[in-house]
Parts: sequence; C-alpha cells; structure tokens
Amino acid sequence: MIEEIVIRDLGVIADATLPLGPGFTAVTGETGAGKTMVVTALGLLLGDRADAATVRQGQSQSSVEGRWVIDPAGPVAERVREAGGDLDGPELILGRTVSTEGRSRAVVGGRSAPAGVLNDLRSALVVVHGQSDQVRLRSAVAQRDALDRFAGPDLAEALGLYQHAFHRWQANQLELDRLTAEHDRREREAEDLRVALALIETVAPQPGEDTELAERAERLGNLEELRLAAAQARERLSSEDNPDDAPDVVGLLEGARRALDRVAAHDAALSPLTAALANAGFVVADIAAELSTYLAGVDVDGARELEIVQERRAELGSLARKYVGGLDEAIGFLESGSIRLLELDGDSERIEQLGADADADRTLVTSLADTVTALREGAAVSLGTLVTAELAALAMPDARLLAQVESRDEFTVSGQDLVKILLQPHAGAEPRSLGRGASGGELSRVMLAIEVVINATDPVPTFVFDEVDAGVGGSAAIEIGRRLARLAETAQVIVVTHLAQVAAFAGNHLSVVKDSDGSVTASSVRQLHGDDRAAEMARLLSGLPDSQSGLVHARELMALAQGVETT
Repeated sequence: MIEEIVIRDLGVIADATLPLGPGFTAVTGETGAGKTMVVTALGLLLGDRADAATVRQGQSQSSVEGRWVIDPAGPVAERVREAGGDLDGPELILGRTVSTEGRSRAVVGGRSAPAGVLNDLRSALVVVHGQSDQVRLRSAVAQRDALDRFAGPDLAEALGLYQHAFHRWQANQLELDRLTAEHDRREREAEDLRVALALIETVAPQPGEDTELAERAERLGNLEELRLAAAQARERLSSEDNPDDAPDVVGLLEGARRALDRVAAHDAALSPLTAALANAGFVVADIAAELSTYLAGVDVDGARELEIVQERRAELGSLARKYVGGLDEAIGFLESGSIRLLELDGDSERIEQLGADADADRTLVTSLADTVTALREGAAVSLGTLVTAELAALAMPDARLLAQVESRDEFTVSGQDLVKILLQPHAGAEPRSLGRGASGGELSRVMLAIEVVINATDPVPTFVFDEVDAGVGGSAAIEIGRRLARLAETAQVIVVTHLAQVAAFAGNHLSVVKDSDGSVTASSVRQLHGDDRAAEMARLLSGLPDSQSGLVHARELMALAQGVETT
C-alpha cells in the first residue's frame, strides 16, 4: 500500500505531497491542473521510461518519492534487499529523479539502483489502468492474460510446466532442423577434415623441425668447403703428420717455451711467460685434436644426405603453405581438427537423439497444453458468470459477458488457446468481440468488473485508475463509484476522475489546484474535507464551486455514498 507520494518540479506541479493510505482515494482538479502528472509520477516510481520533457520549465530536474508499507518478509522486500536496499520496518522508500538532459536515477530502499529494479517490483505493488488499457482490453493477448489471472495458481503452475517443456522442445527442434539442413555441408566438412588430417599425420611434422633442417641444409651445401678449411686449419696448428716437417703453431710455441726455459733460472720474470707458453701449446693442441675429430665426422656421403634433407624440407614446405600460420598452425590443427571431426562424425547419433527428444517433448507439450486448456475453460465459465453479475450492478443489467477458449493446432509459449471475451449487450443480441463492438463507456465498466472479480483470486495491493469513468455518466457513474468503493474494501484504490458521482464514494479526496502568475503555472495538491470537498464536488457537477444548487446536489451525492458505505 502507498502511504504517500511527494512530487517536485514534474510537469506543472512545483511541489506537492499526496497523502494516500488505505481505502479509496479520488484525485480531481481542473483541466490542465496536472492530474495526469500524478499517474506519471507513479509510473516513474514503477520503472516507466524517463522523459526530460516532463521536467518543470526553468528547473534542472524533477523528482518523485513514494513511501510504501509492505510485508518485510515478502517477495518485494527480498527483491529490494537483492538490489542492495533496505526497509525501515515495514516501510519501503522508492525514488526517481529525471534531469533536463534525460538522465534518470532510481533509489530503492535508500540505495541507488537501475530503473529495471523498479520495473521488477511493479507487478507486485500496483496495477495501473488508464484509457490506453481500455484499448488494450480489446486485444486477444490482454483478454487471455485477464482469464489467466482469474484462473489463479493452479493455471499458473500448469502453464509454468508447459512453458518449460515448450522451450526445451523448441530448442531441440531448432537444433535438429539446423543439423538436418546442414547435414550435407557438414559431411563435406568432415571429409575435407579427414583428408587434411591424414596428410598431416603422414607428413608427421615436429615442432621446430623446419628450422633444424634449414641449418642442416646450410651445412651440407657447403660440406667440401668446410672440410678444406678445417683441414688447413689443423695442418697449420699441428703438422705432426706432415712429411715435409713444415713449421706449425704447436712446434713454434714449444720452441719458444724451450728457449725461455733455458734462461729462466737467471731471471724470475721469465717463469710466468714460460708457463703461459706451455698452456698456449696445450690449448692449440686441443683445438687441433678437435679439428681432427670434426674432419673424421664429416660425412663422406654428404651429397646423399643433402638430397634427403631437401626432400623433407620440400614436403614440410608444401604442408606449411596450406596454413596461414605455417608449420606450427598445421601441427596445432592436428588437435583442433580431430576434435571438430569427432563432433561432425557424431551428427548421426546427435540427430537421432534430438529427434527422439523432440518427439517426447512434443507429446509432453500436447498433454500439458490440454491441461492448460481444461483449466482455462473451467475458469472462463466462472469468469463470465461473475463479471456478468458485476455488470448488472454497473448499470448494464441486460448485458452478459462470455469468455470463450478455442483450441488451435499451433502451439505457442502461452499454450494453444485463443481466448475471446465477448459482450452480449442485451438478451437476444449477438455476442460481439470487445475489439469490435464495445463503446468506451462499456469498456470502462467491463474492465472495472473484471478487476473486481479477478481481485478475489489474484489480489493486488494497489489499483490506480486514470479516468476509468471516461464515456460514462449519470447512474452508470454512480455504480462505478460503488464498485470502486467495494474494490477498496480489499485493496488500495486510487482514481483520477472528473466525475463527482465517482469521487463521492472516496474516503480520501485530493484536489490538484492550479495557480497562475501570468507566466508560470504551478500546481499543488490539497486534501479536501467538509465544505471544501463539497465545493469541489459542486465544481465537478456544474463547473461552479459556489453554486447553491450544485452544493445541494454535491451534499446529496456524498450522503448517498456515505449511506452505501455504512450499509
């Protein structure tokens, strides 16, 4: 239940506080005073799209704050806490600001939150009906939704099971259709993969093999030059196998060492040099030995090895050219391609399994749809009977409402039913669709009658009606007031109205008052009592708040309403 709404700089309203509370609240006011802004403010608190054009002229932003009383352990409180907000006992504060730049900020339980959180809370807090909702009632979807709300939790549970099975069936069928349609393409892809993987497995490339082979090819291509250079270097370092006894580095170093060694005893400074020459001789001798080993290891059949290496390089090069990333990508493709091939080769089994699953789900969907249809058909009879009784009390004594459920072959997310709400204006007349035959006044009363009936099985804390009495007058308006008062016995009812016959039944009467200084119009809200309320009622009746006949009529209406409320 909404305790209070505070509005600042929204439309023509500069600063207004709406004390609401339980029961029936009527909001009245002159044309252009800003009554619609009350509904707009509530819409902002419930997550409606923010519109910068609603910010009052000359101001940088508008703001709305609402104070609700809710169950601290209920689902609304749980969602508020999920969003990071909190309650003050049973009290919940919701807020919304809108700037002239179009930016919007929402506050839920004292914490900033996305406007989507307000929308999440909407259906559990308030049902809003405006003239656009009367038009919406003409649609088959709205008529089905009304019947489903009336059918209550049994239908909600059955419909939930149906929708779960329906979505699973649709997903499996979609996948089955995709695999079946792409079967030939996927078979060709699998065959191409098999050829590619067979080629890679045959070549069997190893990581870094191309680099290693390039180095080997470089060596083998210069084998004779390498052999000649190594032999010449060894001979210059050590010519022990040379029959001409040509001087070499080892011999020269040894000769130098012996020369110093003969005189080293006469000068201690020569001893380190002698040792250094000895070491140099050892190093050169080791190098000569390694060169001999190198020469012994040079393949005498290097040309044949080079041929084999070049053939392998050509094989790897041909494979690498098939892939953007070269040989490394070809090696990686061996693993990823194998995984993809397993997936493609499993198509037949997958198609078979999906077919079986889709058939089983269709059978289940058909069964659950039949259950939903049966529940709707039973609810349709009761809804028609109860709403017809309500219409009789709304100055439509000869009218009869019929709710029809037609089962179709096509399954949708809401079942396979087409729901039609028909109105028979009087006995003997042909029942006609609300979408084609009902007038605005009839739609207003049908909508109100449906809400009164549905509220008995699907209660909502707060109802807001924006000119639900459009197109209605006289005794019919009085009956609408009576039924709104009856609805207010079990729910909070807020009505924006221009009819005194409706406002008379309200326990709380708010008037949106317009003042003008010649340039800026500002509106505020006053709670009316006694003579002030009688004057507003007279204005609604005659356009003259101080008309004596209007005041008499206004007091008669309020007395009539008081009598209805006390009986």
